[in-house]
Amino acid sequence: MNFKIHPLAEVQTMNIGDGTVVWQFCVILRGAVIGKNCNINFNVFIENDVIIGDRVTIKPGVQVWDGLRIGNNVFIGPNVTFTNDLVPRVEVYPKNFLPTFIEDGASLGANATIIAGNSIGRYSLIGAGSVITKPVPPFTVWYGNPALHHGFITQSGILLSMDLIDHNGKQYVLENDIPVPK
Repeated sequence: MNFKIHPLAEVQTMNIGDGTVVWQFCVILRGAVIGKNCNINFNVFIENDVIIGDRVTIKPGVQVWDGLRIGNNVFIGPNVTFTNDLVPRVEVYPKNFLPTFIEDGASLGANATIIAGNSIGRYSLIGAGSVITKPVPPFTVWYGNPALHHGFITQSGILLSMDLIDHNGKQYVLENDIPVPK
């Protein structure tokens, strides 16, 4: 295994891909699966029933709860909050936690909150401080509380208006949900 774990981290799983770095003060439970070339910043907690893809960055202060599935090339900003129980009660746990999916290439801004049971589509962008209360389609931009759809984004990160126009006035069209130049 060719991964790096800081000596001040508590990592119980060995299901970690090559090239992954786990920084200090992280706790990763036994059942977690983490892909290759990930960057798990300091002060991150990862529960058991979690799958994290390759090339994922998780910034400080994030808790990754049971039921979370994170694709490849995902960015999770500092203090992003995930939930996994819609009706939490002290010492009353559901049989299964609601699954939440963060699809390939998605980016979640700092302090965003993702309510359990939703999916964040491929390459979508969630603005800082946003609260996601419903599924987010691929290649879309959402922000606010509750978050609303405010535009589109290309795979390479070009922001587009609701009319699929970039800041230079270039028009795009959707082909299979993917914005491409017209």
